[in-house]
Amino acid sequence: MRISTWNKQGWIIMGMVCLLWFSQEAAPVSADGKQDAYQYSYWGDSVPAPAAYEATSIITGKKVNAGAFKEPSDMHVTADQRVFVLDSGNGRIVEMDRNLKLVRTIDSFEREGKKEQFNNPQGLYVSEKGDLLIADTDNQRVVHLNEQGQLIKVVAEPKSDLLQADFQFKPVRVVMDKGDRIYVMAAGVFDGFMEFSADGTFSSFIGANRVQVDPVEYLWKRFATREQRSQMVMFTPTEFTNLDMDEEGFIYATSGDRGKDPIKKLNAQGTDILRRQGYHYPQGDLMYTNEAGPSRLIDVDVGDSDMYSVLDSNRGRIFTYNGDGYLLHIFGGKGNRLGQFNTPVALDRAGDRMLVLDKALGEITVFEITEYGRTLHEAVRSYYNGDEDQSSVLFAKAAEMNANLEYAYAGIGKSLLRQKDYAESAQYFKRSMERQGYSKAFLLFRKELMREHFSWMMSGLFLAVAAFVTVVIVRRQKRRTTNASAK
Repeated sequence: MRISTWNKQGWIIMGMVCLLWFSQEAAPVSADGKQDAYQYSYWGDSVPAPAAYEATSIITGKKVNAGAFKEPSDMHVTADQRVFVLDSGNGRIVEMDRNLKLVRTIDSFEREGKKEQFNNPQGLYVSEKGDLLIADTDNQRVVHLNEQGQLIKVVAEPKSDLLQADFQFKPVRVVMDKGDRIYVMAAGVFDGFMEFSADGTFSSFIGANRVQVDPVEYLWKRFATREQRSQMVMFTPTEFTNLDMDEEGFIYATSGDRGKDPIKKLNAQGTDILRRQGYHYPQGDLMYTNEAGPSRLIDVDVGDSDMYSVLDSNRGRIFTYNGDGYLLHIFGGKGNRLGQFNTPVALDRAGDRMLVLDKALGEITVFEITEYGRTLHEAVRSYYNGDEDQSSVLFAKAAEMNANLEYAYAGIGKSLLRQKDYAESAQYFKRSMERQGYSKAFLLFRKELMREHFSWMMSGLFLAVAAFVTVVIVRRQKRRTTNASAK
């Protein structure tokens, strides 16, 4: 009886442990906005890390005296930190200053003497010169306004042989480059982003995703009849979920499916040039349960020094990478506490702050950077700008704050490599598990060692050979003398 009771208790305890193990998720957030942050090691394990950002406040439409936001879908922050919120449910744009105080609202514009309004707009972009581009989704157009809110042009009903006869133009995201070319992400378009010239004429598609083929389904299609194949789902490319443009005109884009490359950096030809030299490909969470599924990246924000952040709508987390694809930090989460979200849809940075827009709650969560986050970002900036000495110092400081930050050791190694301190660089690369950097540093160290000591090494080799030859000659001479004496 005792054994049976113990077995029951043991199985119950083991079951509870397993349930807690598989149901727990990383990065719980406390009520004060501080997070038990984490990151991924070289081996793909989740390890603790200091918080790079801490949630400090929540901004709502009521707080800024603009009335409650209703299902806001997009947000844009300008270089001077003006914040534009696309309040889709109310069909308007709400502008705030750098202190998040209301400046104005734009809910209509004049076109040929008539007042027109937006209908469920989903995308917003503000150019460097202050022009506003609105993806007016249900009106099937892109509206281009100047800084004063006056109409410049309307892009609607594109005509081209590349488009099907029954094509319906439903833009959901939009950006514009310095040459006033407009790039649109449209619903139901699998051929990439639609590119429009400065006058609003459709020109081409760029950056289409590759088709994701399920091997099992492909095998079934090979043996299926024509009728069976007609009822199967066609292999189509993955749709993009969002896009952003950096200062040089490159487009950063995210895809919702897991795929091999859920984040891309597209040049003018639509070629993906994103560097993926980190420990793992930029993709969001590496570890997840089958029930929760992988990260679904729905927004990307490009900062300075090639750093960029992506938003995971599945878990509400923000992942920040450097230009080489190394994961810098993770923060955020889903829940009802400060620093957590319900339905996050957009993120953007305003100076050292990070803003995240929640569609369901109609609010913006403001995150302030911590000392750890600031140190790490400054280290990346210093390395990007070629200041090896400063970057090495900052990476070392970041490593003191976070011993699990293997990338910091790689950063120190790269800085020392630029300074031609190959021996020390190899040691840091080894510590960071950076094989390519270690191989390069070790090779250069070996060459340097050979160059520095070549003269005495050759002299030593010559003396050794000479000594060896001398010993051989002496031994032969002695042997001959001994043989002659014997005779």
